[in-house]
Amino acid sequence: MFRVACGLDSMILGEPQILGQMKTAYHVACDAGTIGKQLGKLFQHTFNAAKKVRTDTAIGSSPVSVAFAAVQLAQQIFAKLSEQTALLIGAGETIELTARHLAQQGIGRIIIANRTYDKAHTLATQFNGYAIDLSELPMHLAEADIVISSTASPLPILGKGRVESALKKRKYKPMFMVDLAVPRDIEAEVEQLRDVYLYTVDDLRHTIDQNMNSRRQAAEQAEEIIDTQVEYFLAWLRAQGAQSTIRDYRMSAELLRDEVLQKALSQLKNGANPEETLNRLAYTLTNKIIHIPTTQLKYAAENNRHDLIAAAREIFKLSNTQ
Repeated sequence: MFRVACGLDSMILGEPQILGQMKTAYHVACDAGTIGKQLGKLFQHTFNAAKKVRTDTAIGSSPVSVAFAAVQLAQQIFAKLSEQTALLIGAGETIELTARHLAQQGIGRIIIANRTYDKAHTLATQFNGYAIDLSELPMHLAEADIVISSTASPLPILGKGRVESALKKRKYKPMFMVDLAVPRDIEAEVEQLRDVYLYTVDDLRHTIDQNMNSRRQAAEQAEEIIDTQVEYFLAWLRAQGAQSTIRDYRMSAELLRDEVLQKALSQLKNGANPEETLNRLAYTLTNKIIHIPTTQLKYAAENNRHDLIAAAREIFKLSNTQ
């Protein structure tokens, strides 16, 4: 459970989404009153372990999806994404993930272009974006500060001439472009344009591979943290077996205390000497508390139960000197 929460068993090592799902499940169970003491404690230890892994290791600090890597690169180029317009070409899983990352980072405006308008519209609606048909691309390209493309087209969608025309309309304000498609959606010659920063999936792949290695190293650290946190929970779980005995022993001692205290208070009300009364209280309470353990130890010795005597010495932390 700890490994799952930390993303160590996820397809993408270290991804955080499963932790959010586990937290949602926990809250649903709490609201339904079905969580129970042990499971509740297990969830708390799980969340603590996941937080510690996120805080103390680099398992989630480096992007390992091309969509996230593209958005992170855009953040490095533009000071404020909130002032930028992103044009996303395609409507598949990669573009959806890219749109989600951009929205989370506060992108100013999203335009989604796709050959099938309905798909573009459905996706754009999720992110308060604007959908266009692929044929409308030339009319909107100049609006885009960021262009990220991922389609299944066998031929390039954006050529050098079309991008050059958009740059003129933009008065040569720079454009950041990422081609995530294989084969390419954006002609390689676009890279020759002075005001275009073009990256391909191959450019991002090297970064992703490095980040995956970083996450694998972090996962080894995470395993050590998890082992420690698991032992903490198991220690708590083992301690639960003694709770009823501890409760009963404490209750027995409190009954003896109340009995002796009431007798002492009564004596004080009747004018007894306070110092003598306190001494008697201490002496009586001590005798009553140690009476049953003493009797049981004598019985253990008479019956060669040396294991009980050894256990008593350990429980009461008695030194071994005679």
